[in-house]
Amino acid sequence: MVLSEFPPSPSLTEFVRVYRVVHFVFGDISKIPYKPYPPKPEHCLSFYPRDTETVEYTNSGTKIKNLKTVLFGQQSEVTNRYVGKDFLVFQVVFSPGGLYRLTGIPSHQLNNCYFDAETIFEKSIKEVNDKLNDAANFNEMVLVVESFLLKQINRGVKELHRLDQVSNLIFKTDKVLNVEWLAKESCLSLRQYERKFIERMGVSPKYFSKVVRFENAFRMKNKEPYLDWLSIAIRCGYFDYQHLTKDYKTFTNQSPTDFHLLDNASPERKFGESDTY
Repeated sequence: MVLSEFPPSPSLTEFVRVYRVVHFVFGDISKIPYKPYPPKPEHCLSFYPRDTETVEYTNSGTKIKNLKTVLFGQQSEVTNRYVGKDFLVFQVVFSPGGLYRLTGIPSHQLNNCYFDAETIFEKSIKEVNDKLNDAANFNEMVLVVESFLLKQINRGVKELHRLDQVSNLIFKTDKVLNVEWLAKESCLSLRQYERKFIERMGVSPKYFSKVVRFENAFRMKNKEPYLDWLSIAIRCGYFDYQHLTKDYKTFTNQSPTDFHLLDNASPERKFGESDTY
């Protein structure tokens, strides 16, 4: 079992925040648990060179299955993931504005959706999965995907905006940054900043910051399970435990304790790992 992250090459850091590889091999497909996947502050391009996964939206009940390449934007609800027996996913997690710059698609159109990436990119994207399946190691996988991304970039992309660089700061603090300050740092009025942020990130800056803070709390509990919820709330910038609970209810429809009980039965737990990425 593998849960690993790899940094992008310097030439791609404007577009890519990190590459993520997840690989499970199960002996008995009937005993594979599902993964309750909470909202995370990320836009991704996912490649499935082996078995794919079925994604079920918990609020609507919508199911998407058998896609070999997937593009998705900001999610606002839990999705249950049902993986195959030999499950391998290589995920490109984009930097703020990266997916918008690469595709030109306003990011709000990708919210709470799983798009077949073959309908957006050229058909050669199919070859990427074949090369990933044949790759000798994970570093070779990174080279395969970066070659594909560089070809897309060389065909022309949207310009880098100062907003994209400033928005990276949201990931680097445990506080919800003042939106007026973010707008000023982006050399934009508040209205311009909010409009461009939604165009490039899919949601408002305030909402995105809430997802970042929620994910920080989720990962902290998995990294340090002995911590009590009040300590996690304070360390992640919440005023108190009640405000943390409110975000868990918003994003998972569960209390913090109840959602982590579900997460404790996830596929990676079978291998002694936890979702800390």
